Amino acid sequence: MRHADEPPGPPAEVWVEGAYELGEGARWVDGRLVFTDILTGRLLHVPDGTRTAREIVRLDVPLGAVAPVHGRPGHWIAAAGTGIAHLAPDGRLDWLDRPEDDSPVPTRMNDGACDPHGRFWAGSMAYDATPGAGSLHRTDPDGTVHRVLEGLTIVNGPAFTADGTLLYVADSAAGVVHRCPLDVDGNPLGLSEFTRLPAGGSPDGMTVDTDDCLWVAVWGMGEVHRYGPDGTRLATIRLPVRQPTSVCLPPEGGRLLITTARYGLTGPFGAAGAVLTAPVDAAAPAAEAYRPG
Repeated sequence: MRHADEPPGPPAEVWVEGAYELGEGARWVDGRLVFTDILTGRLLHVPDGTRTAREIVRLDVPLGAVAPVHGRPGHWIAAAGTGIAHLAPDGRLDWLDRPEDDSPVPTRMNDGACDPHGRFWAGSMAYDATPGAGSLHRTDPDGTVHRVLEGLTIVNGPAFTADGTLLYVADSAAGVVHRCPLDVDGNPLGLSEFTRLPAGGSPDGMTVDTDDCLWVAVWGMGEVHRYGPDGTRLATIRLPVRQPTSVCLPPEGGRLLITTARYGLTGPFGAAGAVLTAPVDAAAPAAEAYRPG
């Protein structure tokens, strides 16, 4: 529900046609949108000047999200399957760790992103959304993977302020976005509730803009919310689909890009599964790269 004092949000329209089952992980990399279709294991991009998504690689495990690797064009660090891996241009996975192999229930990696210090953060979730089975993992430049938060259910985000001192992470099943200060080594210094969504809304992918405001895709409500640093909702963008999954603000500003999902729906699908766009007066830095030591 839109707050009474919010101005009407801008209209959203289809930017890239597509029947993506579970689009996710929208990031701006090298002047193009990069995103995943999680359950099909596909990494896709929209080449500059086009409105058509093309496949970069296809894996035989779910692919939650990627980040570019600094100094290695075409190489990615990936939240895939049950862990974290280097992803080569030919689709080869070199596993750093698979921390969810030993989970008591079948579990996969979900959304992920790098912080401004070049560390890769990625969440996990049980396939059946078992309560408390999700965790947040941090991959350091030396390639070690650390479980930094646990006891969550469906871990989404993460997103960071420009100085890397504050983490936002969503527990989608609980309808809550948490904020978490970090020390210089990326260790959490506490967890507090930043915002709680109305019943029926689940926070999904997020990004922080150049004004330190947080943008959140709201699964189930067909909206994107923009929040000020104090948690005040500043804007609501209504979408022609109910399941937005992630958001991306290109550095040049002027537009918001939104991935969506057909997962769990029965036809007619309409625009569900497409990449949407809406005009906005906001921008964000390009995706941070993983910086191996």
